Amino acid sequence: MGKTFLITGGAGFIGSALVRELLENTDHRVVNVDKLTYAGNLESLAGADNDERYCFLQADICDAKAMQQAFDQHRPDVVMHLAAESHVDRSIDGPAAFVQTNLVGTSVLLETARAYWTALHESGSAKAATFRFHHVSTDEVYGDLEPGDASFSERTPYAPSSPYSASKAGSDHLVRAWQRTFGLPTLITNCSNNYGPYQFPEKLVPLMILNALAGKPLPVYGDGQQVRDWLHVEDHARALIKVATEGRVGETYNIGGHNEKTNLEVVESICDLLQRRVTTSEAVSANVGAPFAARKADGKVLNHYRELITLVKDRPGHDRRYAIDASKIARELGWMPAETFESGLAKTVDWYLANREWWQHVQDGSYQGERLGIGT
Repeated sequence: MGKTFLITGGAGFIGSALVRELLENTDHRVVNVDKLTYAGNLESLAGADNDERYCFLQADICDAKAMQQAFDQHRPDVVMHLAAESHVDRSIDGPAAFVQTNLVGTSVLLETARAYWTALHESGSAKAATFRFHHVSTDEVYGDLEPGDASFSERTPYAPSSPYSASKAGSDHLVRAWQRTFGLPTLITNCSNNYGPYQFPEKLVPLMILNALAGKPLPVYGDGQQVRDWLHVEDHARALIKVATEGRVGETYNIGGHNEKTNLEVVESICDLLQRRVTTSEAVSANVGAPFAARKADGKVLNHYRELITLVKDRPGHDRRYAIDASKIARELGWMPAETFESGLAKTVDWYLANREWWQHVQDGSYQGERLGIGT
């Protein structure tokens, strides 16, 4: 039997991908700690409860007593901290929740981990030498780049633009302080934009897929020329495990997909994939995207999904370009993404076409009795 991984936010998009990767492709045990806010969805972990190596705890990382009980009961070898408020638009509308979860929650978890690790040392446990606290963060802490600027490296100064990225930058600083001051064996990773299956449909890729299938407008901020580096979530999960098990204590590793695309390019690529799939696949007979599939003349589709693209007012403080230099993780740990943008996006579109029940439960709120809000 492998190590025990305590994962916060394991019912979220990236967290659930990490849990699935650990259960399906390793012998490690998983303790999933999640508050189950709007973005937490246990339907993303269907079947995990049947695995004796998996345990779910519904708890808030801001609750010090609950965190202590989780550590005392499950005695983790590795903590992977993914629980966070993570949507920029929501942080603009209500920044206080981001400060509470991303800063206060991280400090509570760090103190719980420090007390646990100190007790391991004092008891002479062999776990003390191998314990790791892995904090999962974002490239948004670095601010943005001009078109000709070099990509973000692990030494890029922090310059967050939104309440979300500022709260994540603050949590990164807390983790480094606990390592420097108390010696807590920490690791930090900063990732680029994730996409893939089971992503909450307020994010760009799933929102565009589902709006297009429903014949709704595809809202793109500003001129759509904001550049992001796109990373398939399953590649990210594999990278996280690499860092947690092989990374050097005290180090930061950037994780990127080597795929810089403008938001408009991403949306257009989704439209083109849907155009090919929905008009020729079994999805048509299931009435998915039928309004577009049916509109033909002389064998040619008249109404292209691209016609739904709608440029809307840009959001405040919108970063122009992110780009990740992921050479350090490749050099030190031998990790490279398996998916290209083209292969990963095609798999993602196919997944949403094949898994209508999952996203319909999110849209109608039945996954936890809450109604979906639209965003990007």
